Amino acid sequence: MFKVILDILSVPAILVGIISLIGLLLQKKSISDVFKGTIKTILGFLVLGGGAGIAVSALSHFGNMFQEAFNMQGVVPHNEAVVALALEEYGTSTALIMAFGMLVNILFARFTKMKYIFLTGHHTLYMAAMIAVILMVGGLSGFSLVLVGSLVLGFVMAFFPAIAQPTMRKITGTDDVAFAHFGTVGYVLSAWVGKLVGKNSKSTEEMNFPKSLGFLRDSSVAVALTMAIFYVIVAIAAGPEYVHGLSGGQNFILFAIIQAITFAGGVYVILAGVRLILAEIVPAFKGISEKLVPDAKPALDCPVVFPYAPNAVLIGFLSSFLGGIVGMLILIALKSTIILPGVVPHFFCGATAGVFGNATGGKKGAFFGSFAHGLLITFLPVLLMPVLGDLGFANTTFSDADFGVVGIILGNIVKLFAQ
Repeated sequence: MFKVILDILSVPAILVGIISLIGLLLQKKSISDVFKGTIKTILGFLVLGGGAGIAVSALSHFGNMFQEAFNMQGVVPHNEAVVALALEEYGTSTALIMAFGMLVNILFARFTKMKYIFLTGHHTLYMAAMIAVILMVGGLSGFSLVLVGSLVLGFVMAFFPAIAQPTMRKITGTDDVAFAHFGTVGYVLSAWVGKLVGKNSKSTEEMNFPKSLGFLRDSSVAVALTMAIFYVIVAIAAGPEYVHGLSGGQNFILFAIIQAITFAGGVYVILAGVRLILAEIVPAFKGISEKLVPDAKPALDCPVVFPYAPNAVLIGFLSSFLGGIVGMLILIALKSTIILPGVVPHFFCGATAGVFGNATGGKKGAFFGSFAHGLLITFLPVLLMPVLGDLGFANTTFSDADFGVVGIILGNIVKLFAQ
């Protein structure tokens, strides 16, 4: 039963489809509208996931070429790797904490001012797994483990959307949609840096191009061309022989260009999926708000902000990645554990940081805010690793900022009480 619960709740498309279904039923919509709204919500998440898969596939090649080109050895933060290890031993506890944590989230939304329902299922799973492992190693078990774990999870599921919402209102221009992604500390930092440095800076979406470069106003074209430059540079640095092996014998320059355009295609599909989700989930969620949790807002995954500032998405990714490289060089100089910049977290989290920084500080905010974010998700994993290292996960760690913050705080509290 726990495995079935875990399987259902860890699939974002199904989770949000169920939420949409409940909302439409509570509004007493016709069977036709209920069926259409539910299917289109699930479809939107599958489209988003498909786009993410395309982008991640292209980025994995970039990451491989980058490591080969610069011969770097170190730890690449990877949420899925840590969770896969944790679920082997702590799967049942994770499922229980996840299920009851979602109920606690609804209670927080119902009885406090944090009126946000966290709907990013896979991140809920990842946070539940980390909490379960830290608490079990701290000596908790049975009812106390599930109770404490659920309370912690439910609280962070309401708290992080709450601190992101002031900037979300600036990004979306409304108060209808909230934000649910456990990198929020990094995004709030980016917005704060943007506010500091971005006075009178124009939005990334107001960038003026000469008429001859008017094609760059198309975000998909701009992403493809910009990424092509980076892919070609890294492919040349990695060497033709390595790239030939990676591509199955294809010309290394052609392979780099195709991967760059593939990445741009993935971003395009992500944006299409987000638009489809927003068109369905927001109206459906009103039923839940009106009947169960007055004034509650659906909190959605990080790509929900991408359509509002596509140029900031690209600037944020590149600037965050640059911050990751600078952070890595600092760690090398300090002779500390080396955290290699993971291309996937720097894309999804860095791009989001770019949108948040742009909302408060325009182009300067997008660049410097994302750069600060890149530094943050380089140094936080170093501080988190001692906590996870005790658990046998020393060769990997979580990538996104909130996992680091929650893990460090919770891990040290557990150690304090265990003494």
